[in-house]
Amino acid sequence: MAYAAAAGDFAPRPVAPPGVVALQRALVWLAGASGAIVFIEPSPYELVTLASAAVFIATGVRLRIVFVPLLLLLFLLNLGYTICAVPLLGDSVIASWIATSWYMAVTVMFFALIMAEDSAARLDMLRRGLVVGALIASLAGVAGYFHAVPGGYDLLTLYGRARGTFKDPNVFGAFLLLPSLLVLQNVVTAPFAKALRSGIALLIMALAILLAFSRAAWGGLVLTGAFMLAMMVLTSASRSERSRIVMTTLAAAAAGVLLIAVLLSFPSIADMFQQRASFDQSYDEGRFGRFGRHILGAQMALDLPFGIGPLQFHHYFPEDTHNSYLNAFMSGGWLSGICYPTLVFATVILGFRHLFVRVPWQRSYIAIFSAFLGTVGESFIIDTDHWRHFFMMLGTMWGMFAAAQIHARQKDRSLSAIDPSLP
Repeated sequence: MAYAAAAGDFAPRPVAPPGVVALQRALVWLAGASGAIVFIEPSPYELVTLASAAVFIATGVRLRIVFVPLLLLLFLLNLGYTICAVPLLGDSVIASWIATSWYMAVTVMFFALIMAEDSAARLDMLRRGLVVGALIASLAGVAGYFHAVPGGYDLLTLYGRARGTFKDPNVFGAFLLLPSLLVLQNVVTAPFAKALRSGIALLIMALAILLAFSRAAWGGLVLTGAFMLAMMVLTSASRSERSRIVMTTLAAAAAGVLLIAVLLSFPSIADMFQQRASFDQSYDEGRFGRFGRHILGAQMALDLPFGIGPLQFHHYFPEDTHNSYLNAFMSGGWLSGICYPTLVFATVILGFRHLFVRVPWQRSYIAIFSAFLGTVGESFIIDTDHWRHFFMMLGTMWGMFAAAQIHARQKDRSLSAIDPSLP
């Protein structure tokens, strides 16, 4: 791996051979697409990211000074997990959990490093890969739910809910949020033919999210979509584009309502929808319900500087934490409990600061930040700390932070070259 000091972060790099550049971009596409197939262990995503990391290391990546806080927080977070897991490492499940946590940290650094360079092209390839993977997962989930594949219902659904190529319907629905936002951007801004194709893709993904019957995914799609579209309007360069975004959004919303109305005409879907849409779920209520466990767990965390170890919470309460921030305290003690929210919310703060930075990939950044922000909120009610796509977004955002600095420095140099009197 080729490392650069702080002073060399913005130095021009030799242009890689076209074949190497094409291979790197293809691997980014493949990493995005493979993230949609995770119902087997090890998943294609693990194999692709490890192979891609090897290729990028061989062809050269640079550790920039902007990544030092990220690297330190990831290291301390997993150090806390590992220390608290020492008495439990005889359990292969615990050992696997720790190994997965370290691997997730590696993927964060991988995406951060590669997205800091050739950013516009690599982000485009990642976007394309994510959309293709999401379409495959969505079609699998929808086909399984409607018994369109022999034997597919048992494989592609769980408890009467679509899960596609994932193990859990909630993770399936959450994964589809970012690809849905990416195609929604095309729907409201692209030329008619491309917008039509993206509209069909969005319809398929929205149908899959609905059939996953995940309340968090339902709410996430609406809220993150609204936030993203609002940011697109605010950052749009022309009045005509802003008008188109608003009008197309209204049309898309009307189509969404029509889709829901049609689906609710099926009794089985209507019954499940009514059941899942209820806010009085038994596992949410009571002293040991979801939110009761959050309060009791927080009280425990204050008295346990070394936590209770990974995957131990269900030995004290009827279910797992279903709160990633509480889980960090329980699994890794105060060290992980402090580092995890620090990492997440520092990323959110930096993310807000970069929303209005004019870069060639601003629109993709807005979509990724919107989906990341939605997952941060969802982390208060579900365990997201091993979600592959969450860490992919985390690393990608840090890569874009670095890329924005590089872009600004190069822009300043270009202006100085044109007019040496400029500061």
